Amino acid sequence: MLHWMKKNPMPDDSLLSIPHNLAKLYKTKLFPLEEYTKFQEFHSPLLDDAHFTSKPMVLLIGQYSTGKTTFLRYLVERDFPGMRIGPEPTTDGFMVLEHNEIDALIPGNALVVDPSKPYGGLSKFGVNFLNRFQGASLNSEVLKHVTLVDTPGILSGSKQLARGYDFIGVLEWFAERVDRIIILFDAHKLDISDELRMSIQALRGNQEKIRIVLNKADQVNTQQLMRVYGALLWSLAKVFDTPEVVRVYTGSFWSNSLKNEDNRKLFELEKADLFNDLQTLPRSYAVRLLNDLVKRSRLALVHAYILQAIRGETGVFTGSSTKKKIVDRLAEIYNQIHKTHNISLGDFPDLELMKGALSSRDIGKLPKFKKDLVDAVSFMLSRDIPPLMQRINQEEMKRNGNVDMGGVFSTTNTPFNEGFEEGVSRGQGEETWVVEEEREKWMHEFELLNPNENGKIEGRKAKPHFVRTKLPNSTLGKIWQLSDIDKDGCLDFEEFALMMHLIHNVALQDYPLPDKLPPHLIPPSKRATELTRAHTHDLDENGEESSLKSY
Repeated sequence: MLHWMKKNPMPDDSLLSIPHNLAKLYKTKLFPLEEYTKFQEFHSPLLDDAHFTSKPMVLLIGQYSTGKTTFLRYLVERDFPGMRIGPEPTTDGFMVLEHNEIDALIPGNALVVDPSKPYGGLSKFGVNFLNRFQGASLNSEVLKHVTLVDTPGILSGSKQLARGYDFIGVLEWFAERVDRIIILFDAHKLDISDELRMSIQALRGNQEKIRIVLNKADQVNTQQLMRVYGALLWSLAKVFDTPEVVRVYTGSFWSNSLKNEDNRKLFELEKADLFNDLQTLPRSYAVRLLNDLVKRSRLALVHAYILQAIRGETGVFTGSSTKKKIVDRLAEIYNQIHKTHNISLGDFPDLELMKGALSSRDIGKLPKFKKDLVDAVSFMLSRDIPPLMQRINQEEMKRNGNVDMGGVFSTTNTPFNEGFEEGVSRGQGEETWVVEEEREKWMHEFELLNPNENGKIEGRKAKPHFVRTKLPNSTLGKIWQLSDIDKDGCLDFEEFALMMHLIHNVALQDYPLPDKLPPHLIPPSKRATELTRAHTHDLDENGEESSLKSY
């Protein structure tokens, strides 16, 4: 196990080394405890090499005909082997999409025995599942960064057909290992069936990974969409046991033209938010691995304490009647461990699942408590993990922006990019200064404020004029700092016009303000001076205090 650690040692001073360090901790600290306490027989399989080397994974779940496969095709921008799209339940198995230069369809039996892939633990679900599990390898820029997982369409209604394998168990297995779980809903199919309810409940403990997508939203008008959105939130509130409102991304995720363009702008903004979230995965992968290892370590500790308590209850009597008494008292045992070791009840395994696991085992053969193994894991959580978390934070601070995953996520500048020619981007690349378009309007307002003999307006005189825009003082203060190019506490006409442009065409239109004024918005008469100062003083980071500091 974890042979690659010996063959391919990694430097310890990069974010890429974090998974390797976590693998080392798992092998030397956690794995011995799991193996000794038979952790894999009660909870989840032991981790293998590929768990620490695979790409981030995104799992798609939804009822049939909600557009899961179409969504995947939209992401990879092409057809893929084994793809079937239709209004009926076309996807009847699990499919993973991975990158390869050559297109191929890989049977599930081959995937689970490949040590380079993280699917070995799925073999426990049997032949019936493996016959409905396959991988599609294809050449896609997006798949160089993430692996996508398609799932069977969940049937609607209360009566469900037997699938021949533990469908909910497979979902739980993937939920523990993926980085994002996207649940798709159709604007015309908001009911949550029994199977979908069970599927969502199987995701408990992984709520932070879940994203909800209301797909095919272009098929309804604005009024209908408002009602559909509210109905979906109401349905979700009955399934998710959290007081917070679930974030729902609304749009139409396919390459065809929109059937209703009333909400085009909304769909583009929602798509940008969802894609920005997905593009964080390559960077946050190390954090997810660390978080999963911590959760697993806590469960392993609790598991060891549970076995210790059970052995203490049995004494020399290990018959079926004794086992039944212990299983019936398991809730009390949980509370005793919680109070004795000060462990949160949230770290304990599901009570009913643990009862079922114990009922099928000879409790007289449960392993004895080994304090040294437990202490090693406790030491790992308290001493080894915090420095790794600190290193991740340091590496994150050095990196700017998300990973450009290419394809549909591409950040290459085109006229069709979200925000093109909008907000502060307006006028970029043009020869004339965009503020000049409203020169006469701004000049009239400037002259009404009676500039001084130097042709400038002082801050105390300008403040009442700008306050009338009803923008917060903090926002006006930021705009003043961007507009007061020479930092003299006054505005000449060009600076005044720039401030009016930023107020009326950016801030009041709900576009974000930049932290640094883009070069195309710098007044023409000040560009040479400002660019020189930017190169020599890094845009005057220490800056002089403005007379509008009260903003």
